[in-house]
Amino acid sequence: MKITSDVFEAYLKCPTKCWLRATGEPSAGNTYPEWVKAQNDSYRTTETERLIAESPNNGVARSPAMENVMAAKWRLASSVAVQAQTNCCVLESELHAMERVPAEHQGKPAEFIPIRFVFTNKLGTDDKLLLGFDMFVLSKSLGREIGTGKIIHGDDSAILRANTSSLSGEVQTRIEKIAALLSSPSPPELVLNRHCVECEFRVRCRQKATETDDLSLLSGMSEKERARHRSKGIFTVTQLSYTFRPRRTPKRAKNPAQPHHFALQALAIRENTVYIHGTPTLPECQSRVYLDIEGLPDRGFYYLIGALIVTEERDAFRSFWADTESDQAAIFLQFAEAISELPDLRVFHFGDYDAAAMKRVAAGLPDRAKAQFESILQRSVNILSLIYPHVYFPTFSNSLKDLGRHLGCDWPESGATGRESIIWRNKWERGHTRDLKTGLLDYNRSDCLALRKLTEFTIQNTRSTVSGEENGTKIKRTEDFHKARPRWRMFAPKDYALEDLHRINKCGYFDYQREKVFVKTYSYLHEIAGHHRKRQRHSVQPSRVVDLVCKKCPACGAKNLGPSGNRVGRGGGQLCSDRGGSEPCATWSCTGRSWG
Repeated sequence: MKITSDVFEAYLKCPTKCWLRATGEPSAGNTYPEWVKAQNDSYRTTETERLIAESPNNGVARSPAMENVMAAKWRLASSVAVQAQTNCCVLESELHAMERVPAEHQGKPAEFIPIRFVFTNKLGTDDKLLLGFDMFVLSKSLGREIGTGKIIHGDDSAILRANTSSLSGEVQTRIEKIAALLSSPSPPELVLNRHCVECEFRVRCRQKATETDDLSLLSGMSEKERARHRSKGIFTVTQLSYTFRPRRTPKRAKNPAQPHHFALQALAIRENTVYIHGTPTLPECQSRVYLDIEGLPDRGFYYLIGALIVTEERDAFRSFWADTESDQAAIFLQFAEAISELPDLRVFHFGDYDAAAMKRVAAGLPDRAKAQFESILQRSVNILSLIYPHVYFPTFSNSLKDLGRHLGCDWPESGATGRESIIWRNKWERGHTRDLKTGLLDYNRSDCLALRKLTEFTIQNTRSTVSGEENGTKIKRTEDFHKARPRWRMFAPKDYALEDLHRINKCGYFDYQREKVFVKTYSYLHEIAGHHRKRQRHSVQPSRVVDLVCKKCPACGAKNLGPSGNRVGRGGGQLCSDRGGSEPCATWSCTGRSWG
């Protein structure tokens, strides 16, 4: 069994992807991962040449053999193939580069530092674990500990140093899991996750999950929740759809929870119906702005703002484009000036990305612009936060593309997503092609139009209290579930799918009558039940009276006391024993109220 760095990287994303790569499954193709691979290869070539240019001419080796590495004299090596044998598998990795640092004192071995190149400015956990895998394989190959490793990344060739101690334990655990996975004759359980949109096998996995109606089709369902459903025998979306039961909100709850019910989403998919659950609050306004911002998350650069402005008089769409990062502040100022004077304004956006972009850019603007954006943010509405707990569309996810396509919206590029827009922008920056810019502007405008249609659909149907149909889409409210099943139906005769089930229920009803109801009607059973009554408190009559005389007033201490005529009594019980046995008796103590 062989575990390469590609197989290890695939496991970090998804066990199924790891299995498919290890078994040589052909890729179906995906634009985004292919572009990422091309960017990484280009960045690796550029940075390798830069390091070679900075090194002495006789201190560089290209693809050296590992057999003579301990006696090597070079300072930098590129494309180093490393292999190591473990108890369970063979590990292979191609180090992007390796630095050799001679020992300061004679007699000590030189230090080897593996280097990995990553083109992104921001590093994730997977990038560090891949470096840890390189360090682990190199350590096993050399038979000695590798102390540190480097990641060179980003536009500025930033360097991140990582220690072996912080990564080796987790890397070794992942290797053992991969070895157990690949040693099994059957593939792992198919589970769709967030990485699927970036995976080259997404079409294959999606097709298989659809054929089995797997629960992982429901985007956002955690592994813990899937396991909970499976423990109850629920393995498919269709099975889950039969489990939804609307719960009444407690009257005294101040802030009732508003969770997302996956069972209701499954029901919406099965019946191809939009369900309204609860009553979301949407503010009234005269002017609406539907906002969509495009950016490059890795660089923190927002290059395009699309704003669809809808007032009582007219509709207008405005685009604000930034050629370079220095133009970013200017387009946000233009956007704020364009909408600040609108009467009774509300800004609708989808998700937290747009609001986070405004907060981040506004932090570096003048005070007047900051005040404008604070006002805009206070009047902004995240439509996704209202849809998620209240409106359930017959779609497997709540992405803007899926919801928009269900409502009849379309995009210029079929299947276009935000990741494709990142590719288009990077290509435009290299050649400033007019068609690419036009495509980005059209894509952004289509997002704003879809957001408008989604918002208007939500406002119109959540304010209505009756079920109906709009443009061929059936709309129902979960409040109707209670009306469809009145209370008297609980006691009506039931219809059974099988006669055996009817007989089982009838026998169970007979047992209930015999054990519960007959006890009250049959004298013999009533007598038997009397022996098993719960302990009851019985009153005991006092057998003697004891007078307690107070010699002085407990309040003032006076001794010249006289009777008041009022008597206060208190009873106490005890067990009296004699030769004949024991019996309870009661004593009644009386105290005369005195005055002095």
